[in-house]
Amino acid sequence: MALTPAQSARYARHIVLKDMGGAGQQRLSAAHIAIVGAGGLGAPVIAYLAGAGIGKLTIIDPDTISLSNLARQVIYSDADLDSPKANAAARFAARLNPEITPMAKVESLTPDNAKKLLSGADLVVEGTDSFAAKRAVAAACADLEIPLVTGALGPFDGSVTVLAPFLKRENGSHWPDFAALYPVDPTPEGSPPCELVGVLNVLPGIVGTMMANEAIKYLAGFGEPLLGKVLIYSARTGESRIMGYR
Repeated sequence: MALTPAQSARYARHIVLKDMGGAGQQRLSAAHIAIVGAGGLGAPVIAYLAGAGIGKLTIIDPDTISLSNLARQVIYSDADLDSPKANAAARFAARLNPEITPMAKVESLTPDNAKKLLSGADLVVEGTDSFAAKRAVAAACADLEIPLVTGALGPFDGSVTVLAPFLKRENGSHWPDFAALYPVDPTPEGSPPCELVGVLNVLPGIVGTMMANEAIKYLAGFGEPLLGKVLIYSARTGESRIMGYR
């Protein structure tokens, strides 16, 4: 699908970018990404994927916007309070980039509806704060053979990885699945919600932007995705480290 003159002007910096070019931007513009969670991690993901020109964004989130969200979920404003996050995020994406098609689904993703909600996507980005939801998304993506970018946050630390267990390495073995990284769900005491322990407001923006980068490079076909590797970022030190898992 050729880019229109308006798209060529909008994405000019991508088109002249080595290893992206017009072909890479065309792949982004033709892609459909499903985003599960429009909160701390989902907000920057939505902003940067919309800006990058991902052709279709399906935004899935059952929650509404509260005042405590605004310090870190910066795609929302006071005018959005009490609105469903998915609806407000879709409106934001449409204002940011009229070249794309955002769709909102105000519902919880569960093991029963995950495949229906995610079917047809070229890639899924997941940034919920529920390990039950994370596991349901990962299982559905594995069954549907859709690559998954997934992230998690602590008060001052965050992590990102890419899952595609249906793909094989050069040696013929499959890339690891969600259970290889999280064999069991953490206990509430081991992973308390941010309502109890807090989260630095810039941290979701940093980690969410890393997640958007993983989605863009996977679809555009440049760089090396975080398959079998987890990137861990510390806001205390400003350092990132990458660990392998299998």
